[in-house]
Amino acid sequence: MKEAVVHLHPSGRLAALVGNPNAGKTALFNRLTGSNQKVANYAGVTIERKEGRLRLSSGKTVRVLDLPGTYSLHPRSPDERITCDVLLGTAIGEKRPDLVVCVVDATNLRRSLRLVLGVRRMGLPCVVALNMADLAASRGIELDPDALASELGVPVVSTVAVQGDGDAALRELLERPEIWQPTTTLMPVPTLSGDEIPDHDRVRSILERLGLDDVAPHLLSDRIDRVVLHPVLGPILLAVLLFLIFQAVFDWAEAPKALIEGATTWLAGQVGNWLPPGYLRSFITDGLIAGAGGVIVFLPQVLILFFFILVLEESGYLPRAAFLLDRIMGGVGLSGRSFIPLLSSFACAIPGIMATRTIANPRDRLVTIMIAPMMTCSARLPVYALLIGAFIPHRRIGAGFELQGLVLFSLYVAGIVGSLLVAWILKRTTARGIVRPLMMELPTYHWPHLRSVALGLWQRAEIFLRRVGTIILALTVALWFLASFPAPPPGATRPAIEYSVAGMLGHGLSLLLAPIGFNWQISIALVPGLAAREVAVSALGTVYALSATGDGTAQALAPIIAHAWSLATALSLLAWYVFAPQCMATLATVKRETGGWTWVLVMAGYLFALAYLSSFATYRIAVALGWG
Repeated sequence: MKEAVVHLHPSGRLAALVGNPNAGKTALFNRLTGSNQKVANYAGVTIERKEGRLRLSSGKTVRVLDLPGTYSLHPRSPDERITCDVLLGTAIGEKRPDLVVCVVDATNLRRSLRLVLGVRRMGLPCVVALNMADLAASRGIELDPDALASELGVPVVSTVAVQGDGDAALRELLERPEIWQPTTTLMPVPTLSGDEIPDHDRVRSILERLGLDDVAPHLLSDRIDRVVLHPVLGPILLAVLLFLIFQAVFDWAEAPKALIEGATTWLAGQVGNWLPPGYLRSFITDGLIAGAGGVIVFLPQVLILFFFILVLEESGYLPRAAFLLDRIMGGVGLSGRSFIPLLSSFACAIPGIMATRTIANPRDRLVTIMIAPMMTCSARLPVYALLIGAFIPHRRIGAGFELQGLVLFSLYVAGIVGSLLVAWILKRTTARGIVRPLMMELPTYHWPHLRSVALGLWQRAEIFLRRVGTIILALTVALWFLASFPAPPPGATRPAIEYSVAGMLGHGLSLLLAPIGFNWQISIALVPGLAAREVAVSALGTVYALSATGDGTAQALAPIIAHAWSLATALSLLAWYVFAPQCMATLATVKRETGGWTWVLVMAGYLFALAYLSSFATYRIAVALGWG
């Protein structure tokens, strides 16, 4: 997920988008500014303020802030505090907005209008965007923006953020200079019976006068939820759905993976034919192509997994999954509200940890942060796919299930079970927080928007390839140098890499890692893999290319390790990657979110200990079974 950084600008008009979670603020922000921020059909996606620029038809430019969703101006969680600080003008590095655009869900005015009344009391110029006006119309809800504007005392326009011209009315409104003036001089505020009337009574009176107080259409979503949220059928459906997704990750990826492997082998062969033997040819074929190509080959599996995640996000199913898991998570001291941050961690632990800002309970937030890295992020997938493809046969078992998909599913389950166990331990070793029942909005189901899914996949591919082209490539090059120098002494009989700096480091680490079945090549790969987990794949490709006697080659890595390792070693490495915190960026994020090094050290310590113990047990059991 791209996150814009907000800087203080001494001049220029500033408009802030404010609204309830899942009201469509970010979609409208993208439409107005041309940005590509993450949008999903569940609450809690926006966790930081984001900035973009809107150029009006008059040529004027407006800075636009997309603020985290909030139900009121009395913050209960860190993300709601961000919104309130910006509106109050107390946010560090940001001036108070010149205008607030209240984005309200046109299908749920009863809830949304309370926030509008709260913003009005702050004295800021305000306009209302009736978003999702098309959905309201399809449900028979007849909205009159002019009548609502008279009731609220502020301009009201209809918007449909997911349509190409759905922001036209709002753009025209922002051209009017009078809306940037204080609301008290713009329109008279209707007086009901005095300011002492609670907001919910005011909203009820407004809806009664507009004839909207009894609008509660029976939705198809309600009928679907009778099955999806059933206490027995619901969890079974969730388990089956996740199981089928992991089956598809291997089944659907075979053809594109073969194409990428073939292209990598062809490219390495062409380069090898063009260049004379020496360091340059070794650098390109054994370093660049073998390293980067060994990671890119797993891009199809990453995209297949995220395709399903994006579809589930767009459809509105994910909040239902949180509801279904609330009882299980409550048993280990968490609530279903932790589900969305943990789900985000399956993409990357960093946005998942940041998403914990939506959790009001400080203890629940800390525990969620501590277990987020145990979710199987996309960076682990290349490692899993490499080892499963090399050691687990491509075989159908049972009712047509793919064995490789079953193993991948079990690895994800192992990470989840491990995180629940850690949460259960923390529940009994940390101070109890305030117990709050799970209360979250269940959005209506709808067909996924093709544009949103395609944009999400494009962003994921861009992130993956950018990491391959930057951090992975840089570390691969650095590893090639360490693995190539110094040169072997005269008369050396072993591969040159064993005499290099990397070889000596690998042999040294192997003394510590030998009890869990890791050889010196794996030990080398784990070191650059600390920066990013998938770097270990490119590192292994480089190490084994340089370990070959004679000319180095950029062969497919899977058959090489299948020949060189035992099954026990492969299973041990899989167990290691379920728990090991091999991502420095994640630890840096934990430091920022917890405000110090204490919990970073605790996290790194317990995760490395879990990784070593699980690998040790896995390796010894596998050897005892004759797989060593």
